[in-house]
Amino acid sequence: MTTEGVPMPTSPQDPLRAAADTMRAVRERCVWSQGITHRDLVPYLIEESHEVIDAVENGSRADLREELGDLLWQVLFHAAIAAQDADDPFDIDDVAETLTEKMVRRHPHVFGDAVATTPEEVLVHWNAAKAAEKRERTSVLDGVPRGMPSLALAQKLLGRAGGVGVAASVPSGPPASEAELGDALLALVAAARENGWDAERALRERLRMLEADVRAAEAD
Repeated sequence: MTTEGVPMPTSPQDPLRAAADTMRAVRERCVWSQGITHRDLVPYLIEESHEVIDAVENGSRADLREELGDLLWQVLFHAAIAAQDADDPFDIDDVAETLTEKMVRRHPHVFGDAVATTPEEVLVHWNAAKAAEKRERTSVLDGVPRGMPSLALAQKLLGRAGGVGVAASVPSGPPASEAELGDALLALVAAARENGWDAERALRERLRMLEADVRAAEAD
């Protein structure tokens, strides 16, 4: 297979392997890619993740297929960089092996003798396996990525806080300062969590409506 005369890695029976081979070739031969670090890729990883979200919520099947591929490319890129680390190298096969081992451990009702007939029972097994893996953690907040969007982070932290009996304060009136605005926003996120709503998605959907209103006003 070629693209404008450039030979492409082929593996008709293993498209994922072909993608990994393509990434490795790009890393080795593209002067831009050769200088990229894990940190350099972070903005692209964030952007591609949000493009997948947008495709899920607002795109077509073709959009989702393409954006998932772009996100997979980021994973392959990070693995290709890691494979060249002089002190602690690992490649995409190591990543896949670690993932498979973790998913097997966390699904004993699929790969073992445990029983789970409801989603709630599945979560019990999942959380038990996760707790066993993370014994070194000293706080329920350990492992929460601080780079999450603020509303999603608030919802995640409220869930962890509830597990140790800490609840968000409820403002008694309209916010009169930025600090009180923070309390009010946290209270709204707490209300979303109690009702099983996704605060981040709710705001994204409302912003899409606002964007549509703006475009409609511009078209008049």
